[in-house]
Amino acid sequence: MKIIGVEGLTNQQVQDEIGRGGRFVMYQYCISIVLMTFKRPSSIYFLKAGDGAIGKGVGFSLLTFLLGWWGIPWGPIYTVQSLWVNFSGGRDVTQEVMAQVAAPSSAMPMPQT
Repeated sequence: MKIIGVEGLTNQQVQDEIGRGGRFVMYQYCISIVLMTFKRPSSIYFLKAGDGAIGKGVGFSLLTFLLGWWGIPWGPIYTVQSLWVNFSGGRDVTQEVMAQVAAPSSAMPMPQT
């Protein structure tokens, strides 16, 4: 999965930033087409310490608000869930990402510069 926001950072810089309060988050979006509803995660975003998490999820929330409600019965349910996650700052996946980076055969290596 793609990680947005780590471009140009070394593993050590990412770890230092996490020590200061940075984190990896995912947002959700929901799209409905009458009887079919799709709830999907966004790419992973790296937020440095002090970065606002809600602002990064606004686009996903707007997409969900406009296109998520229309599916019966899951559209309204998934729309509310997705908006809740996004306006709560996204789902924190820092532990999972760092576990993948620390694994010997990491499937998600951080880019080196």
